[in-house]
Amino acid sequence: MEVGKLKKPKKKDKKIATSIKKKNKDIKTAKCFSRCAVTLTVISIIVAAVAYHVYTEVLHIPELPAVDLDVWWGPNHTKHSQDTAIRPFRIVFSDAMQEQLVKKFDHHRRLDKHKSFDDTAWTYGVHSSAREQIFSFWQYKYKIKERERFFNQFHHFKTNVQGLDLHFMRVRPEVENVKALPIILLHGWPNSFREFYDAAPLLTTQRSDYDFVFEVIVPSLPGFGFSQGAVRPGLGPFQVAIVMRNLMNRLGFNKYYVHGGDFGHVIGSIMATLFPNEVLGFHSNMPLTLAKPLVFGRVLGAVWPTFVDAHHWRKMYPLKEKIEILIEETGYSHLQATKPDTIGIALNESPVGLATYIFDKIMIFTDANNKYLEDGGLAKYYNDSMTDLIDNVMVYWVSESITTSMRIYKEVSSVELTLEQIPTSVPTWFLCLNNESFYNPEILLRWKYPNLIDTTTYDDYGGNFAALKRPQQLADDVFYACNAPAGLAVANLRRQDAAGAALSHNSHKSRN
Repeated sequence: MEVGKLKKPKKKDKKIATSIKKKNKDIKTAKCFSRCAVTLTVISIIVAAVAYHVYTEVLHIPELPAVDLDVWWGPNHTKHSQDTAIRPFRIVFSDAMQEQLVKKFDHHRRLDKHKSFDDTAWTYGVHSSAREQIFSFWQYKYKIKERERFFNQFHHFKTNVQGLDLHFMRVRPEVENVKALPIILLHGWPNSFREFYDAAPLLTTQRSDYDFVFEVIVPSLPGFGFSQGAVRPGLGPFQVAIVMRNLMNRLGFNKYYVHGGDFGHVIGSIMATLFPNEVLGFHSNMPLTLAKPLVFGRVLGAVWPTFVDAHHWRKMYPLKEKIEILIEETGYSHLQATKPDTIGIALNESPVGLATYIFDKIMIFTDANNKYLEDGGLAKYYNDSMTDLIDNVMVYWVSESITTSMRIYKEVSSVELTLEQIPTSVPTWFLCLNNESFYNPEILLRWKYPNLIDTTTYDDYGGNFAALKRPQQLADDVFYACNAPAGLAVANLRRQDAAGAALSHNSHKSRN
C-alpha cells in the first residue's frame, strides 16, 4: 500500500454506520414525540383546570342560601312579648330638638373655620363656600314646623318585624273600582323614605290610559330613619330583604311589585331572587349586577365597546377613566364598610358636618361633573332651594340614625355575592338616567336577569337618585313597565303559565 493513501471503508462498515445513524434518528424522533406528548398532556391538564375553574367560579350557578324567616334582630328579652300590631306613627320635630339645633348652629357660627383652596371646587370634598351656603339655608330659610306638616301629609305607621320596630309610609289610591297593585319602594344610602314623596302620589293617581293604580308602601330600611337598627351584627342586604318580605306579608300582601335604587336595588333584587312566587315584577333605576361573567363582558367591551353596547357604550368606557372615577368617589364606602361607628360618632355631633357629608354623596352621584362646580351643582339641580336635601338630612339628624344606617356597608358578606350569581326568573325592567355611575348594558344584565323585559334610558340629566330628581319619569316608567304589551305584568303571567305547565307535566310523568 502506498504511503499517504487512505484505506477505503468496507461495505460492512458503511452499513453499520448507516444503521447507527438511523437508530440515533429514531431515538431523537421518539424523544421528540415523547416531549410533544408530555407537553400536550400538560397543556390539556392546564386547559381542563382553567375550564373547570371558569365553570366553578364564573359560570356555575350556586344553590340558593338557606332562608330563615324568623331571625330575631331585636333584644332577646322582647321575643315573648312581640307586638305585631300596625300602629299609627307621627313624625315630630320637637321643641327640644330645635333648641339643640339652634345651639349647634350658634357653635358652628362662632368657629374659626378653615377655607378651601381657591379654584378646587368640590374636588377636595364640599367646598367651604358651599358649606356656608348649606348652613345659611338650613338656619334661616328652612321652616321646620312647615316641613313637619309636609312630612305628615301621608300616613305613617310602625310595626314590629323580627324584633325590629319598622317605620313605613302607606299611600293608598283615592279612587274606587280601579285595580290597585301593591308596590314597595326601597331607598338606599344616604337617602331615606323622603326620596319618594314626589313619586308616591304620582303612582297612586289614576291615569286615563291605564286601568290600574298602585298602593304604595315606603319603608325606612332597618337602621335608617325611624326604623330600629339591629342589636347584633349580621343584618346585611340578604337579611334586610327577608325583613322587607315579612313586612309586606304583615300588611296582607303576598303578591306585590318591588322598586329599588342604590341599596334598594340590591335588596329588591335579592327579594326577587329569594321569593319569585311573591314578587310579581322588579323595577330598578340602578342597572347593576355583580355577576362574575360581567367582568369578562366589561373587559371585552374595553377592546370592542360597541359590541357590548352599540348606543350607550360611553357610559362605561374608556374603562380606565370610569374605574378611576369609581375609585375616587367610593372611598366613603370603604370607610363605612370597615369603621362605620367611628365616622358615625363625628357626624352625630355636628348637623353641618352631617349635612355636608350627605350632600357630597348626593350631588356627586347625581352628576360626577358637579365636583368641578364651586357650589357642587346645587344651583343647577336644585334652583338655589335645598329644602328637599335638608329634609333628608333632618330624617337622619332627628332619628340619630346615621351610624346604624352606615352599618349596612359593614354587613355585606359573601352571601350577597353568591346571590348575584343566581339568575332570577322575575320579570325585570330597568330605568337608567344619563349620569348613572353603575351603568351596565342589557347584554350583561341578562345573565342575572334572564327575564329582563326592557330598559328605559334618558340621555339628558339625572343620576343615581331617580326618585329625588326625576319623580315624574320614574312614575311614568313604573306604569309603562307594568302595562306595556311585553311588560312586567304580562311577563309574570307567562312565567306563571310556564311554571304551571311544568308542574302539570311533572305530575303527569309521576302518575305514569
